[in-house]
Amino acid sequence: MSTEITPSPYQPADAEAEIAAIRAVVAAVAHAQAHENVDQFTALFRADALWTTGHGKRLYGQPAIAEFTAQVLPGATAHGKTTYDVEHILFLRPDVAAVKVRQRHYADAGDLDGEGTPLYVMTKEDGRWLLTANQNTPVVAG
Repeated sequence: MSTEITPSPYQPADAEAEIAAIRAVVAAVAHAQAHENVDQFTALFRADALWTTGHGKRLYGQPAIAEFTAQVLPGATAHGKTTYDVEHILFLRPDVAAVKVRQRHYADAGDLDGEGTPLYVMTKEDGRWLLTANQNTPVVAG
């Protein structure tokens, strides 16, 4: 899947490298989720990150995100898998990006059984992109 980039006066000088780094974070989200690794997943967030789950639960800070993830992630992949594709990036500043992700859930038989459309606002901290303000939204057919 190709990634759309909204032209922005705030695009970083080496946009290709930053886009690759952002994609790597999203790939790390997918890997942590697929392997049900709470610590790997939580490490992708800034310490004071905000996260709203697909069911509307609001989580404030890495400890709350870790606690919630430890409750829901183990066993989450028992009946299928989820893919994450970076769909669109808008650089709000060279070190801040709004990232739209296409999330697809597949049942064990390989059939698509749901989609999500997360928005990750990522910030570059000490040379590393981190999830900072995030909303996971399910796609409702209709």
